[in-house]
Amino acid sequence: MAFQLGEDNDSGMNEMNLIPLIDIMLVLMIIFLVTATVANPSIPLTLPKTTAEIVDPPPEAITVSINDKNQVAWNDQVVTLEELQRRFDEAGQKETKPSVQLRADKDARYDTVAQVMSRASEAGLTDLAFLSDN
Repeated sequence: MAFQLGEDNDSGMNEMNLIPLIDIMLVLMIIFLVTATVANPSIPLTLPKTTAEIVDPPPEAITVSINDKNQVAWNDQVVTLEELQRRFDEAGQKETKPSVQLRADKDARYDTVAQVMSRASEAGLTDLAFLSDN
């Protein structure tokens, strides 16, 4: 004689009850939102006033490019080193000397880059910047 309690269902529970998990996640989300707004309050500031003068805009910029064939270009116009020297001398005579932005191909010869830098320096153009791609 077998004694049996409950129903004759031996399959057991096949699914997980997700309701308590969803409740916990909602409570955690509310706690996170409340603490995030309290943690970053906006602070009212009164910034100081200064007597600094406004700086003049930077002078014009000359772009000198050197490609992998060691051709030199002045603002996208190919020139010889002698023509480049003449243009540097003209730019060096101006009251506000322009800055020189040097764009050199990674395969350009160092000698060509050094020649351009030397000619700019001889003309009195000492504000030299190297440009590169990010």
